[in-house]
Amino acid sequence: MSGATAPLAPGRLGQPLEPAAAQTYLAALEEWLRLRRAELDEIDAAALAAQRADELTHDLTLSMALWKAASDRHQLLVATWDGGRVGATERDRLSVLVWGQLQERGVAGGGGLALSLPEACRLSDALAGELRSRLALDPAADAHARRVSDLRVALDRLRDQVALEPVESRPAAQRTLDALVERTEAVAERARRGGDVGGLLGPLENDAARVERDLIVGGAQRRSAREQVARAAEQLAGLEARQGALAQLARQAVGTVSPAPRHAVPDVSMLGPVPSAESDLTAYLARLERVDAAMSLAQSRYAAAVAERDELVSRLDGYAAKASAVGVGHLPDVVGAERTAREVLDRRPAPIPVAHRLVEAFQAWVDWSATEGAARADTEDPA
Repeated sequence: MSGATAPLAPGRLGQPLEPAAAQTYLAALEEWLRLRRAELDEIDAAALAAQRADELTHDLTLSMALWKAASDRHQLLVATWDGGRVGATERDRLSVLVWGQLQERGVAGGGGLALSLPEACRLSDALAGELRSRLALDPAADAHARRVSDLRVALDRLRDQVALEPVESRPAAQRTLDALVERTEAVAERARRGGDVGGLLGPLENDAARVERDLIVGGAQRRSAREQVARAAEQLAGLEARQGALAQLARQAVGTVSPAPRHAVPDVSMLGPVPSAESDLTAYLARLERVDAAMSLAQSRYAAAVAERDELVSRLDGYAAKASAVGVGHLPDVVGAERTAREVLDRRPAPIPVAHRLVEAFQAWVDWSATEGAARADTEDPA
């Protein structure tokens, strides 16, 4: 099983995202999220099959929390992107959502790390790589070349990470990287000579993944140790960006379905400026957490409301396909029931309780018509 690699994030904090770069990144991030979720499901199943779930619970839980945080942030990015209808305000908001700290609940389970979206994705890559190696999920003899190639990609990421290390710790990190490069090239050369490298690749992959994870975590911990006032200001900026994106998501939900959730979007401005006194900052950070929890709840409810309509449309499409398959799709009652259901679902906002009943009515017409048709066929059968 080959792991997904997080896309390179465009721009930087404080720099509005270019629309073309944002569109490319959102598409790549959506694909990465899909592949990573499938990969984590496969890893989880392998851990259960190997009876190693308890041993790997922490890393699996952290991996899922990172995926959930990235998925939630992608949802807000898509809402802000709004099909490309972005001006200066939305481009600034996109930048903060990409490069600001993730405030989604659950990432704190990784030790209270303050991670941006790109860092969370890279940490997810490193964790998934380590889990794959520990579970020995990669094929052996017929996959050596691909595994060596994957190692070189990981070492390229490590070079970038080493460059971010502080001056005092960078030499040691560089020596560790050099040793990994030397081991990788030795394994590659041995494989080229036809030697057996199956026993060498696993430990090397594990060491490379562990070093990458340690470097990412170390960098995050150093940032977490900075002055709390600066952290609070960054969290506040992230909440302000989420507020605008969440308000847009709420408007989309209210305009799409009825009844729509009526969760108030917290007004971040009511928190006031970040205090400088440490005694006041603790309470301020607690209020930030409460606002974050309220936003997460509102986001999940609004997203679920829109998803309910989408699920009804999918059910209607499925019943329509069944009607055609059993030869009743042309009957007037069936056609009328489908048309009525689609007209209601196409309304803005669509009355969801009514739509539920109409989709069920369409299903009933399809099932009844199919049964009656079969009964008539049996009656008319001369046998």
